Amino acid sequence: MEKLDGKSMDIIKANIEALKQLFPEVVTEGKIDFEKLKLILGEEIETRNEKYEFTWHGKTQAMKLAQTPSTGTLRPDKASSKNWDTTENLYIEGDNLEVLKLLQKSYFGKIKMIYIDPPYNTGKDFVYKDDFRDNIKNYKEITQQMTKANTETSGRFHTDWLNMMYPRLKLARNLLSEDGAIFISIDDSEIDNLKKICDEIYGENNFVGRFIWSGGRKNDSKYISVSHEYVLVYVKNIHSLIENKVTWRERKEGLDEIYSKAEELVKKHNFNYEEASQSLKEWFKSLPDNHPSKQHSHYSYIDERGVYFPGDISWPGGGGPVYDVLHPVTGKPVKIPRLGWRFSEERMKEMLENNMIHFGEDESKVPCVKRYLKETEHQVPYSVIYRDSRGAMKRLRDLLGGKVFDFPKDETIILKFIRMVSNQDDIILDFFSGSATTAHAVMQLNAEDGGNRKFIMVQLPEKTDEKSEAYKAGYKNICEIGKERIRRAGEKIVQETGKTDLDIGFKVFKLDSSNVKTWDPDFDNLEQTLFDLQDNIKEDRTKEDLLYEILLKIGLPLTTPIEEIDYNGKTIYNVAYGSVLVCLEDDIDLDIVQEMLKYQSEHMPPKVIFKESGFMSDAVKTNALQTLKKHGITDVRSV
Repeated sequence: MEKLDGKSMDIIKANIEALKQLFPEVVTEGKIDFEKLKLILGEEIETRNEKYEFTWHGKTQAMKLAQTPSTGTLRPDKASSKNWDTTENLYIEGDNLEVLKLLQKSYFGKIKMIYIDPPYNTGKDFVYKDDFRDNIKNYKEITQQMTKANTETSGRFHTDWLNMMYPRLKLARNLLSEDGAIFISIDDSEIDNLKKICDEIYGENNFVGRFIWSGGRKNDSKYISVSHEYVLVYVKNIHSLIENKVTWRERKEGLDEIYSKAEELVKKHNFNYEEASQSLKEWFKSLPDNHPSKQHSHYSYIDERGVYFPGDISWPGGGGPVYDVLHPVTGKPVKIPRLGWRFSEERMKEMLENNMIHFGEDESKVPCVKRYLKETEHQVPYSVIYRDSRGAMKRLRDLLGGKVFDFPKDETIILKFIRMVSNQDDIILDFFSGSATTAHAVMQLNAEDGGNRKFIMVQLPEKTDEKSEAYKAGYKNICEIGKERIRRAGEKIVQETGKTDLDIGFKVFKLDSSNVKTWDPDFDNLEQTLFDLQDNIKEDRTKEDLLYEILLKIGLPLTTPIEEIDYNGKTIYNVAYGSVLVCLEDDIDLDIVQEMLKYQSEHMPPKVIFKESGFMSDAVKTNALQTLKKHGITDVRSV
């Protein structure tokens, strides 16, 4: 019986295996022959001592840190979760470096979009140092004290920030699907450094662009009122998007108000489309310049099909066909466009029959083709976004009953990003979750388009200042703010939309050390240490804690369906409809093994997992293995 590895995914081993698959000829006795690899790669090898590179003190260690497996686990917290039994959303409390490592097996290549709003390194925000030897211990120390800012006087201002960001971004890339994308908010403090490390991790050719996000004027500046920040956008593999002809589009703003107004005017004018069109033009003129509908004021005509604007009907570049088209009122040939008609005479007849040509008052004007707003609702996203930041602050303040979080991101902009790149069943990750704006945006978008997107939020439980409004309101750390926002936002969305089938729940997991004891003997009391290891599960941990650690280590998502089966007072876990069968009880006998066999999948032999010390005797363990083998089950493991 194979013992389950207590570590997260070994990224170095996975990379070596990938290299072996690509270049099997460079493998010599199981190891990589780099001299042979150089020959295969030919002139693409950089051999010069002086070359273009971006480096800093600690970069090598940061790279190693991303590849060092985690020995931690994620423990379920049902008490602070919502809709535990049905939700597919996750909220994870813990150091995002360790959490990203733990998610590698279960979510490798499964995340469609990542949005993060990391510390901007302004000198006021918190940038903590990772511990290369034991980051779980380091995390516990961090969460027991107030966080400290990374000040410019530290002497390692940019270095500390880069060492924090590099391994996290590297691990995040592994989680993205081939057509996945990452959006990273940042300001001028670290935009240049962030761009350089992302070019290295994601590849310069996978850089899509940067949004400039303006949130309103700031009057406290001495020289220039910097009223914007940036959102860098990279994809995992630009070739995947090109090959699958993927384009990113966004719905134009202000359309619904135009449709509503047009419908109102048509009814008001008793379906006289000419009068309704004139009223629509007047309505557009009455709007302020910054109104979202104003930019579509050229769509000022209405007919039985909807709102349209009269578009050019001439042949692009000239040389189009020439023929007579009669005006519907005067009956005379209209003026022919100088470049010729855009359409063939046969096609023009069809369009005339279907009322798709817009004519002037008489034949002296060249007619136009009707371009309907319904047919042009989407556009390539603009790189410049304006949204008054006070709106997001007010909405969060109203939702949570006070100013409990400074400078929240605007959920309407995050929603716009998610809609742009995701499909309805995709997973969205934010590992600097903050006030959980991304979760809010996912739920809101699902309500709008009927999607079933899932979110994974990760946040360090940073303590709130005892003098802050958040602390006084009962929020002792940022995670409490984020979870409460999701609860209230979800309920508000259901109330406003009436959609009761939305997934507005979330399973909470908390980062902790492994549930399994490690071999760390106390040589002054060796006898007691050996006695304690007879049961290798920590005393303060539950079977459910251990079950979810098993899911992570064998690569199953944390939202995998689990059925608990009670058999003679002992619990059997039927995971993923019989794909994995788990029993973590003591005194396991052959009857329990026989009962487990009833739930195995019909499609493939399951993995079967027991507690190492759980069998009644070695003889029972041996007989259990033989029984399972007779039923074609050979993947049997222990913890």
